[in-house]
Amino acid sequence: MTANVTESLWSVDDVSAYLGIPVKTLYQWKWRGEGPPVRKIGRHLRYAPDQVRAWATQPEAA
Repeated sequence: MTANVTESLWSVDDVSAYLGIPVKTLYQWKWRGEGPPVRKIGRHLRYAPDQVRAWATQPEAA
C-alpha cells in the first residue's frame, strides 16, 4: 500500500530558501537539537513542509 503524499518532503536547500538562512545553519541546528523538526533519510536531511511552516510561525519562547 502506498501513502498518498500531497506534498513532498523538503531538502535542506528548500528549507534554507524558505527561511532565508544558510544551509550550514540548518546542519548546526540539527546537531544541537534546535530548529524545525527534521528526519534523516539515508544520508539526507528531509523536512515536512507543514512542520517547517508551523515552526517558523510559532512565537519565540521568553
